[in-house]
Amino acid sequence: MNIKPVLTEKSLQATQNGVYTFWVLPSFTKGKIREVVGSMFDVKVLKVRTQNYKKLTKKNMRGNIVTKPARKRALVTLKDGKKIDLFDAKK
Repeated sequence: MNIKPVLTEKSLQATQNGVYTFWVLPSFTKGKIREVVGSMFDVKVLKVRTQNYKKLTKKNMRGNIVTKPARKRALVTLKDGKKIDLFDAKK
């Protein structure tokens, strides 16, 4: 669907506490995010926090104007004992 995992060092460390990070469409509400993550990974979502990022317009080294689209990041907390295998970090 329109949901992608954020696989950074910080987000992988947060998975140890049961918090998983995803990029979602800016139009998704917290309820919709809870629904989609719950059905995709067959887990119970306890809490959803979101962060909105505005679109960004910058000049690159050649002087061209580059626009990055607006995005939304969702931090999803799962009930105790549940895990999403996609985020397993190699030890």
